[in-house]
Amino acid sequence: MRRSMRLAAVALATSVLAACGNQTATPGAGRVHHAIAQGTNDVIAKAQAKLKTQPDDWQAVDLLAGAYLQKVREVGDPSYYPKVEALLTRALAHDASDAEATTLMGSLALARHQFTAALDWGRKAHALEPASSRALGVIGDAEIELGRYPQAVATFQQMIDLRPDLSSYARVSYARELYGDVPGAMEAMQQAVEAGGPVPENSAYTRVLLGNLYFNAGRTREADAQYRRALFDDPGYPYALAGIARVEAASGRYQPAVAHYRQAVDTYPLPDFVIALGDAYAAAGDQRKASDTYDLAAAEQQLYRANGVDLDAELALFDADHHRDLSTALTAARAAMADRPSVRTADILAWTLFQAGDDQNAEAAARQALGLGTQDATMFFHRGMIEARLGQAAAAIADLQQALHINPYFSLLWAPVARQTLASLGANG
Repeated sequence: MRRSMRLAAVALATSVLAACGNQTATPGAGRVHHAIAQGTNDVIAKAQAKLKTQPDDWQAVDLLAGAYLQKVREVGDPSYYPKVEALLTRALAHDASDAEATTLMGSLALARHQFTAALDWGRKAHALEPASSRALGVIGDAEIELGRYPQAVATFQQMIDLRPDLSSYARVSYARELYGDVPGAMEAMQQAVEAGGPVPENSAYTRVLLGNLYFNAGRTREADAQYRRALFDDPGYPYALAGIARVEAASGRYQPAVAHYRQAVDTYPLPDFVIALGDAYAAAGDQRKASDTYDLAAAEQQLYRANGVDLDAELALFDADHHRDLSTALTAARAAMADRPSVRTADILAWTLFQAGDDQNAEAAARQALGLGTQDATMFFHRGMIEARLGQAAAAIADLQQALHINPYFSLLWAPVARQTLASLGANG
């Protein structure tokens, strides 16, 4: 993987998806990002005020759309997405060559998990502004989620050659992670952290991503340090709070984990945070609160869907993990695989098929999921459980042991199951 990305010395992305405040060399977009860096609420208020008196100020329209997208990242309210779409549709009806509006349409499509549309918008934006690294970020993110990995690697290489910054380093990190180069992924994400971003939240999020790489490698102490530094840099940052909670729960400290997850959810009710809170309750033995929290997570997922976000993969994984409506989960997983045939979606399909009792097809999907060599404990666990039920004891032992070797804390719910299954197969965890 490193050989395929010829990064110069100065240079050395569950999805980066335009998460890291893309930058660009174009003057108009530079003003947009500089303005947002001043404070998202202030930018929104000033842009709204300007548009009241000058409704055809198209720079203000683009600025407000970009600020709304950033606001979703900060507070988790997907009801901003239709507002963004309406603003950008207006801007593009006025001027179809508005590169900033075109790029933002791509970012909106990514946020809504509409990856084929995002790829189309990214290509249009790149044609309008070939010097824009942001357009390349949209293209590469979409290619990753559509399972077009060689093309994504080439796009990210082009992006980092054009502008080595937080956004390009973070995407290189994710590509390396998918190809199993975890040390290289950590190296690139550290460079993203050091590069910094135009918005404080972007830099904090990148540090959380670095923490996630450490956590997923079972290095909880380093992960905790990154999460706490992100929280120091951006007090109250929900992703950092959730990361700290994850480490606490992994070590059996459920009470502080619940407290930190609740803080994160109160600020930003992201379904992933709500599900993790439910899992912490379940691990602590409070099944009633766990069940109530899972119901809340399902409601939050429906809110996202109502605002145009495609959550087929996420819904399938949630239902498969928690044994909720497996028939609907299987339909969603198959739809997700048709729309976004990535290795991570293949893993979700494999697990959902397994939970639904279709072991043969589950095994095929699990093989596809690990086709890039991704060193993901959950993926190995899923394949190991499938193999165990198929009677492939040696393969099951190898995969379950690999899962626990990669990260002994990979799941509050399933790491204990991996150990129990290994014991039943006469092996050590």
